[in-house]
Amino acid sequence: MLGKILKYDLKWIYKVIVIFYISSIIFALLTRIFLSIENSLLFNFLGNIANWAMIAMVICSLINGFIRSWARFINNIYKDESYLTHTLPIEKKSIFLSKVIMAILCSFTSILVTLLCLFITYYSKENMDTIKEYLKITADTYNVTIWGLILIFAFVVFLEMLFIILIGYVGIILGYKTNTKKTLYSIIIGAGLYYLTSIITIVLIVLIGLFNKDVMNLVVTKDSINITTLKNILLFGVCTYVLYNIIYYLIGKKQLEKGVNVD
Repeated sequence: MLGKILKYDLKWIYKVIVIFYISSIIFALLTRIFLSIENSLLFNFLGNIANWAMIAMVICSLINGFIRSWARFINNIYKDESYLTHTLPIEKKSIFLSKVIMAILCSFTSILVTLLCLFITYYSKENMDTIKEYLKITADTYNVTIWGLILIFAFVVFLEMLFIILIGYVGIILGYKTNTKKTLYSIIIGAGLYYLTSIITIVLIVLIGLFNKDVMNLVVTKDSINITTLKNILLFGVCTYVLYNIIYYLIGKKQLEKGVNVD
């Protein structure tokens, strides 16, 4: 039953986002074609327009990933569709898990499409050499390979996207427990949780700084810090986001299992 629910969730969310994916790739290809024609003011102009259109479509796909994940959650659990959803022989924790898997897959594909569009648009030997030189300096700083650095960066972006979506889920669940202005309360609670989590992160960094002067220098001064500290802060960031995602997943699942107020 989980597989069937997930299939319908993915079908619902991708039927719109795939349009932005395709548009992004088309504009990336047009940018590549137009800008490859040299000494032409017209094609240079068209290439720049296509380039900005590609960027706009990529941003729209990312934003729609958030919005449609939350919209699907509300429609499927609290609105008209909920009358069918809650009669299915499946536990609420499985329904919540389906929405989380949907968000994970949507975030992952959005990142892949973004990277593909950037590659199509900007790939050239000169650009790649420049990027490799820049990344090599950063990779050497963190003592990782270039591909390792790219994967770490993509993983952090993925964790951040999932973090935002999960906070939205929790905000919706808590907001829809109220009797009036449920959408407004969902937004307020979600935003509040985001800022609260950010404050907690800053407090943790300061607490660590009390025992590590290099970390404290990062907080109170503009002085450079050593490579070991940079690596530890990056590792701290990754572990923190993983922990936050687990916590918000467990909170959301627990709150949903307590019951819902269907509109």
